[in-house]
Amino acid sequence: MSCLQLEALPIYRSTLFCPKPKALHSKLILNPCKSHLQSERGLQFDVGDTFFRRESATGRDLGVLSAALRRNSEGSLRVLDAMCGCGIRSLRYLEEANADFVLANDANDAIRDIILGNLSRVSRDSSERRDVTHSDATRVLTECYLKRDYFDFIDVDSFGSDSSYLRAAVGAVKFGGMLYVTNTDGYSSGGNRPRRCLAAYGAYVQRMPYSNEIGLRMLIGGVIREALTAGHHVVPLFSYYSYHGPVFRVLLKINNGLPSDQRHYGFVSYCGQCGDSRAFPWEELGKVSCSCIANVREHSLAVSGPVWTGPLHKESHLREMLNLANEWGWIGNDTGRDLEKLLNVMIDECDPNLPVGYTKVDEIASRAKVNSPPLNSILTSLQKRGYTASRSHIASNAIKTNCRMGECVRIVKELQQPG
Repeated sequence: MSCLQLEALPIYRSTLFCPKPKALHSKLILNPCKSHLQSERGLQFDVGDTFFRRESATGRDLGVLSAALRRNSEGSLRVLDAMCGCGIRSLRYLEEANADFVLANDANDAIRDIILGNLSRVSRDSSERRDVTHSDATRVLTECYLKRDYFDFIDVDSFGSDSSYLRAAVGAVKFGGMLYVTNTDGYSSGGNRPRRCLAAYGAYVQRMPYSNEIGLRMLIGGVIREALTAGHHVVPLFSYYSYHGPVFRVLLKINNGLPSDQRHYGFVSYCGQCGDSRAFPWEELGKVSCSCIANVREHSLAVSGPVWTGPLHKESHLREMLNLANEWGWIGNDTGRDLEKLLNVMIDECDPNLPVGYTKVDEIASRAKVNSPPLNSILTSLQKRGYTASRSHIASNAIKTNCRMGECVRIVKELQQPG
């Protein structure tokens, strides 16, 4: 059956300036089986009329690497792709992560042929390795939980700040399994809709200069909240931000049992007066202040939370991802430089001495009233003075450091002095 239909409709001079007002025009009526072939990591697939963002390939790379590591460690891999779209993630989990079974679900049943066609491209294809369903993501996840049909790896590539699926997703993951979640609402994580964040993730988020990192921490915090209600605890394996969208993606390991402590689930403050940030536990919530309090202007102290205040990534997991990417030929030999650079910067971000947030070089230079020096010069100077400092994968012109803003300003001034 053809995927295209042609319908003859009259058009008029006033519409297209046609010299023959009674001429017939063929109107193309598109349907979801329209072909739009794409290629990713050597795999060809059809996106049809589904929403597809080519720029999100890195996020898919990170998910596939992690899923493959899970299979390598456990000997088997069952994946649930709860909002699969055209099915590219499901295809890659089958082909590259060698998943034993993938459940590809999308609420839109009109794209079923697209999904089935893409999954049939797997080199070791078998109907026993895959299933395609069309239901609400929360319903699918809940049904899996109720049937005790647990998965090693669950990927929920949602849109906006929808978090309604989180509790069901936490329940459908095997203990020790991985949950890969998404948020694309950068406007809310930027502190512009704090009540929206409060409703979605249980965190009141105010405007801060490192809002995109807060977006990741807010997302982690939302999963923590749901896991705690079920008697589980989570470990962030990696957190990834991409400005295309923007897209916030977080991979977490779901473990049984409550955490021994919750010191990394608290509040973050930023002082607009001096530029310093701090993380506060719940016990100190009523004592949130800044050391420059005597000179603080009214409303200069912003507090957001509760959010995750610990490391954004687990270093050992990132190193395993880096090794596997090298083994697969995704990096090295002058290939995959962007992925390799990303993973290395994320590894640097794992240092436990690094605090919440990042500082843009332009902000330091503005406070110092000098031109911005090279970022590497600032990092070197900070490290020579015994501070912990690294780049940020979130903002290319920013640093993460445990050096306070006042000292950063002095260092930048020194760098600009002649000789």
